[in-house]
Amino acid sequence: MSAIVWIAVASLVAWCWLLLCQGFFWRTDVRLPPRRSPGAWPPVCVVVPARDEAAVLPASLPSLLAQDYPGRAEIVLVDDGSTDGTGELARELSGRHGGLPLTVDSPGEPPAGWTGKLWAVRHGIGLARARDPEYLLLTDADIAHAPDSLRELVATARTGGFDVVSQMARLRVESLWERLVVPAFVYFFAQLYPFRRIGRRGSRTAAAAGGCVLLRADTAVRAGIPDAIRHAVIDDVALARAVRRAGGHVWLGLAERVDSVRPYPRLHDLWRMVSRSAYAQLRHSPPLLLGTVAGLALVYLVPPAAVVTGAVAGSTATWVAGALAWAVMTGTYLPMLRYYRQPPWLAPLLPFTAFLYLLMTVDSAVQHYRGRGAAWKGRTYARPDVRPEEG
Repeated sequence: MSAIVWIAVASLVAWCWLLLCQGFFWRTDVRLPPRRSPGAWPPVCVVVPARDEAAVLPASLPSLLAQDYPGRAEIVLVDDGSTDGTGELARELSGRHGGLPLTVDSPGEPPAGWTGKLWAVRHGIGLARARDPEYLLLTDADIAHAPDSLRELVATARTGGFDVVSQMARLRVESLWERLVVPAFVYFFAQLYPFRRIGRRGSRTAAAAGGCVLLRADTAVRAGIPDAIRHAVIDDVALARAVRRAGGHVWLGLAERVDSVRPYPRLHDLWRMVSRSAYAQLRHSPPLLLGTVAGLALVYLVPPAAVVTGAVAGSTATWVAGALAWAVMTGTYLPMLRYYRQPPWLAPLLPFTAFLYLLMTVDSAVQHYRGRGAAWKGRTYARPDVRPEEG
């Protein structure tokens, strides 16, 4: 057989392995497990780090203020050096909507070795500890919660004995680029961190979704959070790993009524979202970057290329191997599209989206070696030991 046939067969074998041996990552039925209401509802403090979030707060903060929680709960919003009136708007929304008590405070600029978000989280947790909560809900400023979200998270943690209960918020999918890129983002994340494996005791796989993380307060102390992960750009995965190392039990699944309201209308917006942390995910390693590019090409780009090449060259073996691999790929993507209520005809376009992610990953590495590092909200994180610089 020719080299192209072997490559097409290798891609098909890779897809058969992913289908059956990667924790059934493609299934979307990992939701909050069965739970029951505790006899006494523990106190909870919600910590919201916020930097220049005035555009999304009116759609997200009222949902936190309106939480229907039977126990004691309050919100700490940490205004991380915003220039758009985030803190003032939060106070105004609290006065207008009422609901849970809200405290707004600011930590000042982060010291060397800290990312801005985690410095804000540290400040928020410090304020929360004065309230002696049993649980901390760490949630981003763009996340809107259903009225019973906090109650369901706490009930899940108590029933299952979880130290972390995290939900992957449903991201917005309204623009064309959001429809193409966003469901694939969650699909790729689940492929790297299969949700079923994360929830098993003793599993080596650990991850969380930073938009919605319920964390036991004493576990945070035991795991040294957030100090132990103070330089992490991908802070949610780092948090879950720190909890797992401390002997904690982590659960992660897809959300049903926890939604991100942040828009990504243009490809440029989504590109920035992915590229700011892609190379950090690879631990800034050139060999891992080369392996990732080769893996993405073999798994996602070879199938359509083999179909075209086989048809042009008249190689039935090449065409069949490529078509089968593409069919498996398409089939595993359909459940995620259904979860996001998107049309099934987007599934065969996954190779195109994967090619975009390949370019984003390479661009992330290029930006790193140009000294720009991971940039977000006016801060750049070039290396863990470098102080964030204002943009």
